[in-house]
Amino acid sequence: MSSYRPYQHIERRKSRQIHVGKVAVGGDAPISIQTMTNTLTSDAEATIAQIRRAELAGVDIVRVSCPDEESTAALHEIVREVNVPIVADIHFHYKRAIEAAQAGAACLRINPGNIGSPDRVKEVVKAARDHGCSIRIGVNAGSLEKHLLEKYGEPNPDALVESALWHADHLLQNDFHEFKISVKASDVFLAVAAYQQLADACDHPLHIGITEAGGRRAGTVKSSIGLGNLLWAGIGDTIRVSLSAEPEEEVHVGWDLLKSLHLRNRGVKVISCPSCARQGFDVIKTVATLEDRLAHIVEPITLSIIGCVVNGPGEALMTDIGLTGGGSGRHMVYASGRQDHTTSTDDMVAHLVDLVEKRAALLREAAEAEKAAAE
Repeated sequence: MSSYRPYQHIERRKSRQIHVGKVAVGGDAPISIQTMTNTLTSDAEATIAQIRRAELAGVDIVRVSCPDEESTAALHEIVREVNVPIVADIHFHYKRAIEAAQAGAACLRINPGNIGSPDRVKEVVKAARDHGCSIRIGVNAGSLEKHLLEKYGEPNPDALVESALWHADHLLQNDFHEFKISVKASDVFLAVAAYQQLADACDHPLHIGITEAGGRRAGTVKSSIGLGNLLWAGIGDTIRVSLSAEPEEEVHVGWDLLKSLHLRNRGVKVISCPSCARQGFDVIKTVATLEDRLAHIVEPITLSIIGCVVNGPGEALMTDIGLTGGGSGRHMVYASGRQDHTTSTDDMVAHLVDLVEKRAALLREAAEAEKAAAE
């Protein structure tokens, strides 16, 4: 008898929990999705607009680079105008970290060992503690410390983990525990091995990612391989898919990763065939249109779009709403796995959008009723 279960349960690594603003990271908190802006942070208007697009895509946390005083000055307005916690990305300049904390950043991305003297680290920790900031230690294979490169000869998992724990020790010496760690590399094997080793070496929450992964297609593939392996093994408390693409695209891919592993659900999950000569309608065009028109839905709903009756009925059994291609321009619509009615090629997109929106409204009403009853 087969031991396969349709929805395998991933047992997540046990980590301590910290907070990035209102977002819990680690412990039993949902895995959060991050992205990073690519605007000049000093241009508050452009940065806010980009963050709002990422919010619509479902981002939980957004990081912005703060290389100068103009950037940290702009943080005051940025933090006030957006709805997600902001991480200030700081390199070397300890004063920028203090300014960012004062400006309302929810988290500081620093490497304490690169900040300077112990007194400077102490000042940054004090600012973080005073202003309720957490810290992310961000180790990268492309910028390892000189002494570790001399010791190991090249970036490898041991070097990345030693760097991470060395930086962590700077914070622990100041009795500061509100931090998470990342050990990123552009090489999938190196990144995965480093995270696996770090996961065994500490209980701090881990921010996982494949850095400089590439463009939209190649970067999605690399990130899916690397992050998929880690998440499947239960490693990872917050993720960023690093793409040479707009931030909202990183968020979309992040959600698709988590949804594929049943780690989180949000919005419409479309199951669709690649199409072939049997298709009763233009599957590729239909799916693209539906994804665009249903992007505003946040309630978790599954929708199958299959071009013919070979696999269509079977797929429809496992989705909330389904469509299979038929003859003479008529196609079967499924509701909760059962044949329900037919629709025409001309009307099917608008009809499916209407069905999904009505189902989303019912789910929303049920959730609100449940919340009201709990209160």
